[in-house]
Amino acid sequence: MRTLSYLLIGIFFGITLFKSEAASWFRIYEMFAFDAFHMYGIIGTAVTLGILMVQAIKRFKLKSFYGEPIVFCQKEKSVSRYLFGGFLFGLGWALAGACPGPMFTLVGAGYIPVLVVLAAAILGTYAYGLLREKLPH
Repeated sequence: MRTLSYLLIGIFFGITLFKSEAASWFRIYEMFAFDAFHMYGIIGTAVTLGILMVQAIKRFKLKSFYGEPIVFCQKEKSVSRYLFGGFLFGLGWALAGACPGPMFTLVGAGYIPVLVVLAAAILGTYAYGLLREKLPH
């Protein structure tokens, strides 16, 4: 049952990304070239809603759909790791023309060359899993 609910949420998310043109490489290119506000509006709305939802979850002690408590981990703050991670994420986003969410959307929409990007993302995730213990966290 959980898998089906996650699948349905993912399909809805993919349709939303595609219809809002957030999965469009042209819109992503516009954003990195500072030619249009479209993607900044989408990202800004997502960040704002994310902040509001996290605050609501913490303040009202909301639970998951399955009645489990939602726990937020406290990590030590380090500027260098965020800069390095953000640089890698942004570089991959700019080179591929898609961040992880739209990659699946683009594959689902029939953009076959994105399978190369998806394979590279999976390989990178696997490499991180192998090197995780040796990396500074």
